[in-house]
Amino acid sequence: MNISLIIAGTLSASAALLHLACIYFGAPWYRFFGAGEQMAIMAEQGLAYPTIITLVIFSILSLWSAYAFSAAGLIIRLPFIRLALSLITFIYLLRGIAGFTLINSPMGRTPEFWLWSSAICLIFGAFHAIGLKKQWANL
Repeated sequence: MNISLIIAGTLSASAALLHLACIYFGAPWYRFFGAGEQMAIMAEQGLAYPTIITLVIFSILSLWSAYAFSAAGLIIRLPFIRLALSLITFIYLLRGIAGFTLINSPMGRTPEFWLWSSAICLIFGAFHAIGLKKQWANL
């Protein structure tokens, strides 16, 4: 049993569920989690855009969770598992590193958003990387 991949899958699943909660609880949650004032205003206006974007992110994070759980042996083996987990790990780590470069020019977000979200992505990426390294020969 690969605990690192189980943790990685749980982290991605938790992030996916938080995105669903943003849709349900609306503008205050979009603001709290740093989605930007424009997203919060659109959610207050009842526009579909925030919901669609958030559902896309939810879907991606759910799929990433499934791949981690699959590699850990908790669910059926998914196709292209080595490639998928390698890309997922790379994306988390790249997002984590890249986000730190945006703290001084936050593009509609707060510097705190970039700091926290980047740290979170690095943690998620680290669990994926450790788990992937341990499981590589079995994938």
